[in-house]
Amino acid sequence: MARTAAILVARLIFGGVFVMALAFKFADMGQTATYIASAGFPFALALAWIAAFFELALAIGFLTGAFFCETAVLAAIYVLFLAFAFHGPSHWNGNQAEFGFFVDHFTFLAGLMFAAVHGPGDRLVLRTPSLFSRFAR
Repeated sequence: MARTAAILVARLIFGGVFVMALAFKFADMGQTATYIASAGFPFALALAWIAAFFELALAIGFLTGAFFCETAVLAAIYVLFLAFAFHGPSHWNGNQAEFGFFVDHFTFLAGLMFAAVHGPGDRLVLRTPSLFSRFAR
């Protein structure tokens, strides 16, 4: 029972983080695009919309358990990209908080990798074929 509860809480946290991220994007897509442009990316508004819908897909995957292992792997890649693109070494000069944000992404990355290996649990899961099913419990 405790294992099931822990897995469900973890899935809610993963899903919730991406729901919050996409909610902030939808609330002010222009501000998100400005932030993306400030990191040096072209087509910032298009990238902001792509990021929002990608985060929606991740949230759905975590909350339903559908394609869970693939969702966790894609989220891990995304979080690693975000760490370097928006909080990496080029942002540390004169801003120690950026280093902290960078490191925080790696704790999230570790949880996502753990989730990818162990799967969505046995309860409240939309069962789908998984590319990683032989690795997940």
